[in-house]
Amino acid sequence: MPGSKDSLRLEVADRLHSAAIHLLRYARKRDVLARVGPARLSALSVLVFGGPMALGQLAAAEQVKAPTMSRIVAGLKRSGLARIETDGKDARRIRVTATARGARLLQEARSRRVRLVAEILCGLREEEMDSLLHSAELVELALRRAAGTE
Repeated sequence: MPGSKDSLRLEVADRLHSAAIHLLRYARKRDVLARVGPARLSALSVLVFGGPMALGQLAAAEQVKAPTMSRIVAGLKRSGLARIETDGKDARRIRVTATARGARLLQEARSRRVRLVAEILCGLREEEMDSLLHSAELVELALRRAAGTE
């Protein structure tokens, strides 16, 4: 049947998209315990997992404009979650780095969200869990292929 593969791909994409959004919204309920707003927590995540970066890179990664990211980074700095260093060659350029405290806070927040998701899954049978694990592996593979890293 022509187009059925595309139709199935679109249906799977739609269901994954919806499930991912609902899952993340549900898991985000635990983020209030971090006492850091979602924008700051997201930027901190980029720094912890992506490493130190220029303000413009961080803004691009978070899909916000540089002035918005400047305010977010200023808040992270005030909270002791990130530090700002100037570029030795160009004092106008800054590099933002997560502090040890910031990395710890982010890991704790992530751990709370992961535990919440694990609680959601506790009613599934072992075969269903195996299926979900395989599905997650397939999504990760598709992402690596799309990014050209596989």
